[in-house]
Amino acid sequence: MPKNKRPVPRKSANSPELKDEQQTTELCALALDLSDGEFNNDIVAESTRAELAQKALDFQRLLRKLLNQGKDEVLYGAIELARDESVDGYRYLRTAVEEGAASLLLRREGAPEMEIDAFAIPVFVHSQGGLDPAADFQDGDAYEALLASFNDAGLESPKAKVVLVSHAYDLTEFERVSYGQLHSMVREAAQSLTEKKITAAPALERSMAAGWTSAGFGPDDSAVELRFLLGFSLKRADDAFYQVPAGEKAADAYFAKRAERYQKWTEQYGALVARCLGRGRGADPALTLNFLYQDLFFGARAQGQSEYDMLRILSELNQALGAHAPDQVGAIIAPTDVDDEMLLRVQLSAGAEVLATCDKPLDITADLEVEVDDLRDALASIGIEAVSVALRFDSQGQAVDVRPLG
Repeated sequence: MPKNKRPVPRKSANSPELKDEQQTTELCALALDLSDGEFNNDIVAESTRAELAQKALDFQRLLRKLLNQGKDEVLYGAIELARDESVDGYRYLRTAVEEGAASLLLRREGAPEMEIDAFAIPVFVHSQGGLDPAADFQDGDAYEALLASFNDAGLESPKAKVVLVSHAYDLTEFERVSYGQLHSMVREAAQSLTEKKITAAPALERSMAAGWTSAGFGPDDSAVELRFLLGFSLKRADDAFYQVPAGEKAADAYFAKRAERYQKWTEQYGALVARCLGRGRGADPALTLNFLYQDLFFGARAQGQSEYDMLRILSELNQALGAHAPDQVGAIIAPTDVDDEMLLRVQLSAGAEVLATCDKPLDITADLEVEVDDLRDALASIGIEAVSVALRFDSQGQAVDVRPLG
């Protein structure tokens, strides 16, 4: 007679694992309800609006608690749970977590409410031989002048206190920084900017501990590397400099002026950034910089990742072209799914011969039309004009329902 299987021990009602599961489910459920209420705001009843207002408070309290406790497993778990339930809920929750991780409100009795944000600037660095990690942020005068430029050039409020990390992060370093770790870094920066004494910053130090990933460039290689400048800005929460006007036209004008100031900053202070980054390791030490836009930490990281993926694809496709003339080559662009990961695929062919297949990660919240247009522009830059789109690439790699891209 077979023995009965030993019963699986039930989780204690007070176990940390069960509490994490409950918080994961609660955070996801609140985000789904709030995103649905936001979408249907014009048709919900007053009682429902009051209920949603309470849920919004509960959501923010729980989110702040989880970030302060560094509960990354709960935060990432809730986002994945929302991803399987609703695109709008997933977008709402991920945006809230990213913004919450990169920002902190500081309240002290008898003092105005303050806010500190973690911002980043992605920059592509062209050099001969690649950057030398030993030369990273070794020019103290350039660092001090670059730090002052954020206020002087209007990237941050004249009244804001800004600190810039004296290290240019590579993409791998930035990808390692989790929601909880970034929030700890923000708190450390806040303490540094509000306290007169020097304080420890273990989360910040941990973010730089591994150093750059070796790119393996030879001294004669033309190198393109992605780096991020990371800074923290402390200001009054009601600082008019950061208040976006309510009207659509006024808001557009506000962001246009902000973009114009940033463009001028890249032109005027790009040489300082180059000095902070050091020099290439080849015979020609000069650096050429291409800046992406300043954003909060996770927005800047997403910008850099997307552009880096695009450059990788172009490099692979250019190499695949070989002796083929671009006007004799065609491309098909379509989404596909590999191991439950959404990708945007481009397949390069010369007649019946497939020359290359490259994939770019595709977020479920992305505008597919915009993503396809970006890829078409990239293909045009290497001379490929014959571009088609398909409904998808199937599991055998075949394009389904192919049609020319108008």
